[in-house]
Amino acid sequence: MKSFITSLCASLVALFVFFAGGLLMLLLVLSLAKSAEKGSTVIVDNGSYLVLDLTGNITDAPDQFDGGRMVGTLLGSGGGPFILQLRSVVSAIDHAAEDDRIAGLFITGNLIPLDLGSGFPALREVREAIERFKAAGKPVLAYGTYPGTRELYLMSAADEIILNPLGMVWMPGLASEGMFFKGAFDKYGIGVQVTRAGKFKSYHDPYVRKDFSPETRQELQDLLTDLWGEIRATVAEGRGIEPEELQKVVEGPEALRSEVALAGRIVDRLAYFDEVLAELRDRTGVHDEGDPFRQIDIVSYTRVAVRGAAGPGGSRNRVAVVYAEGAIVDGGGFDGEIGSETFARELRQLRTDPHVKAVVLRVNSPGGSASASEEILREMQLLKAVKPTIVSMGTYAASGGYWISTHADRIFAQPNTVTGSIGVTGLVFNVKGLGESVGITFDTVKTGKFADFISVSRPKTESEMEWLQSATDDVYELFLDRVAEGRNLERSRVEEIAQGRVWSGESALELGLVDELGGLGKAIEYAAEKAGLGSNYRVSEFPRKKTFAEALEEMFQPGMEQFSDGGPVEAVVRQVRQELAALRRFNDPASVYALFPFAISAK
Repeated sequence: MKSFITSLCASLVALFVFFAGGLLMLLLVLSLAKSAEKGSTVIVDNGSYLVLDLTGNITDAPDQFDGGRMVGTLLGSGGGPFILQLRSVVSAIDHAAEDDRIAGLFITGNLIPLDLGSGFPALREVREAIERFKAAGKPVLAYGTYPGTRELYLMSAADEIILNPLGMVWMPGLASEGMFFKGAFDKYGIGVQVTRAGKFKSYHDPYVRKDFSPETRQELQDLLTDLWGEIRATVAEGRGIEPEELQKVVEGPEALRSEVALAGRIVDRLAYFDEVLAELRDRTGVHDEGDPFRQIDIVSYTRVAVRGAAGPGGSRNRVAVVYAEGAIVDGGGFDGEIGSETFARELRQLRTDPHVKAVVLRVNSPGGSASASEEILREMQLLKAVKPTIVSMGTYAASGGYWISTHADRIFAQPNTVTGSIGVTGLVFNVKGLGESVGITFDTVKTGKFADFISVSRPKTESEMEWLQSATDDVYELFLDRVAEGRNLERSRVEEIAQGRVWSGESALELGLVDELGGLGKAIEYAAEKAGLGSNYRVSEFPRKKTFAEALEEMFQPGMEQFSDGGPVEAVVRQVRQELAALRRFNDPASVYALFPFAISAK
């Protein structure tokens, strides 16, 4: 008995120490996170260079919790790459252009594009801000070791690009690679049946084919040609060479060598990083080799820019920027998805908020559920009836992403936005073969012909597929109606340019699918002007940031581990997981979807 009591007491003491230690750690994390949320005083020395370190992911929407990365690191779950929010980066660069304490801009690092982040439409807005900074008479210096297409797209706006002598440039072009599951589904007995409306609509291709269909290959080739043309022309103009010259250099047999990049005027000179740092010390008046050059990183400087933009007291008039980023799904949705219920509720609240004078919907979505898209569009129509409602398209505003945009007062897109894809797919799965392969069988008793339509235990009958095709056609007809009404186009014209085909923003402008080329900043200015606000307004962003308690709760929930961007195995695993996660989004009650299937990649 004595041994038992001793053991029990030791266990209780150990539990007390464990929980006390956990509580202390939690309090420490809470304190640090609250400090991160409040921020500290930012000091900007005269003659400083603003440092734009690209080692992160530029997203449309802001990070949902300011201290999340730090807390994640403390808890051992990993913080992931830094989030550089588009509007904050652009505002910081614009503010620095007018700040007498900022002497120049230094760009370095390589982006880590994840999900829908760091797309070329967002990079174009950052690039335009860099050009405005340079136009203010301040120097812009860029340094890279292995700059890729995205980095060169930004750095080409600099006065000077410096490359590490042992580095290389990598601008091979654009590609869209599909992952196809038909072979695996056939092997494991998973059946897929599809319907579609629009000859270019191809969201079902990965599940029923082993390669691109001829129509998909054609539209992707046309789209990539448009997007690459804009990238190539922009970089070439920034470097003062002809696009054909640039193409010749990047496709040459020795294109990766730093000497070739120098000779082809893609970069201005070769130097090691320590030499560049010494030069920056000279430029900023620092003479001690042990001291860093006078600088402030862009993440810290955004706090200065926000205070400067707010003005004394600010204004009660608000232009709301609402971020629709991710796949569109029915219900509440997960992080990285646009849940129709929660998003519609957000729009309703903005509609009834007397301080919100105009709304800008920033869309970065390949689409998703047709019924969810219609639910969101309905709220957009009601919103437009009472206050100016503008759409700003990011990297993708395709299929359902275009559906929810159609009735805005004005639609802005970048030349390299991917939009359109006005078409519909019906998609149903069954696991009959998979079950039978392991001895599982199914049986059903029902009271109606279609009572078990949603079952995945068997393939759909011919009459059921006819019903699904009819539902698909009905949704497509509705989609065409919505576009014709919202865009004030002849319905016959909409049917001609629809068919599920995707377009670049520049082509969409010519077709009347968008109204104007421009970024988020331009859309915000237009919204304020249409609301008659002049400069008497401030910008509020939605969805709101999460509280510390909400963010901490999520961090303790099990989830998929994060992967670095550093190796091929992690890249393949991440891609497979993303593709499989997409299966969860097939939750439309009628199994009908308006989705764009493939991503555009640039290395």
